[in-house]
This record gives sequence, C-alpha cells and structure tokens, in this order.
Amino acid sequence: MAEIERPRTRLYVATSLAVASVRLGAERAHYLRHVLRLSAGDPLALFNAEDGEHAARIASFGKGWCEVAIGARRRAPAPESDLWLLFAPIKRTRLDDMIEKATELGVSVFTPVFTQHTAMTRINLERLGAIALEAAEQCERLTVPEIRPPRSLAEALTNWPAARRLLLCDETGSGEPIGESLSREKPQDGYGILIGPEGGFAAAELDGLRKLPFVTPVGLGPRVLRAETAALAALSVVQALAGDGHKSTPGRDQQST
Repeated sequence: MAEIERPRTRLYVATSLAVASVRLGAERAHYLRHVLRLSAGDPLALFNAEDGEHAARIASFGKGWCEVAIGARRRAPAPESDLWLLFAPIKRTRLDDMIEKATELGVSVFTPVFTQHTAMTRINLERLGAIALEAAEQCERLTVPEIRPPRSLAEALTNWPAARRLLLCDETGSGEPIGESLSREKPQDGYGILIGPEGGFAAAELDGLRKLPFVTPVGLGPRVLRAETAALAALSVVQALAGDGHKSTPGRDQQST
C-alpha cells in the first residue's frame, strides 16, 4: 500500500483511541487553534502506547475544547526502547535540552538523583514532563517517557533490578570503553545509564558504585564531557550497538481517512 503523507501535528492522548472521536481540553484546543492556526477539517495524528497511532481530523472547536474525529490506524502498538537514564540535575537550560534529546534517543525512564557534588537541588518535574511529551510527539515515538521524582543516589539504587545493567559513565577514565562493554554483555532487562554531576562523583561514591554487581563503569573517550553531552553520547552508543538503532523510520499500517 502506498505511503501517505504524515500529518505535521502529532498529539499524545492518554485515553483510548478505539472510539469515533475524542474531546481535547482547553490547553490542547488553544494550542491547535491559536498556536498552530488549525481549523476544522485539518488532519493530525493521535497516539499512545496502547492503541498505536491513528489518523485524525479536527471536527470542531468550542469554548475551551476541541473535538477530534479518529480515523484509521496508521501504526500498531509495538515494543519500544526500555532505556533508563539516571542523572544528577544540572542547570535549567542544559537540563531541558538533555531531556528533549534523550527522549528523542529513546529513553523510557528519567530519574534525577542527588549526589554529593550535585549543585542543583530544585527540579520542576512538571516542566520536564512537558518537554518530554513535546519531544515524543515530534520524534514519532508511541510512548512518552516516565519522569520519576528525584531521589538520593543510594535510594535510586536500592532494589535495582538485578537483570538490568547500569552503565556508570566514569569521568576518571578507569572504565572500559563503552563499546567494548556493550559487545561483551547483553543484560536480560536492558540498560540503565548513570550520569554524574558537573563536579563529578565523589571518590567514595565511585568506590561504592564499582562494588555493586549490576554496575559496569564505562568510558566515553579521551575528552572530558559536560554532563548533558555525556548522557547523549552514552545513549547514542547504546542505541546503536545494543538498542533500536538498527530500525528504520516507522511504517504505517494503512491509509488514513
């Protein structure tokens, strides 16, 4: 079946798409009508993990709402990357960029962690969630990442799944190259990536982390990277060598209506 033009606008909808239409609230209605300047009859796509992605069209606008008619399914639900990112909070602008790009790279769970050298202690989870949502809508994902409440490093590692390998991005240079680690082991439950603060991990923290059976210290090359750069570099390598980097742009099940 011939490929169809993709709608420019994709929206995540938490409710079921197995209905004739859905009503969007005031915030989404304002976005469609006044930001994107869309009108009744204009196409878009709605998606979520349970129902996949469906073609849709704006049916009507009202005061504080927008009715959207749901058409044919364009993509079936499908497993997506299960890649966790644990990070020490950094300055706001750089953190926002990291959340956006890491969402595009397939992170499924974000967990802020407080370490001994973490300087930023205030985190706006609502803002980070909005950034992740917008990035998911833009990058053709069917899922929106979970953003967990901040925790201390020790709390975040308590009850860590034994079958999930945690890659510790070790700025001291003592970790093996990340590519070598990925080629040697294939954990049952996938990977987590741990990025330290701008000042680096404390020596005691590194010593403790290296003793944990599920932790593998890895290096990201000979240069010293900013925290957000290290996160994106590690995510890119994991996806290329052990994740979904081999997959192509998603196809579509059928034509839209």
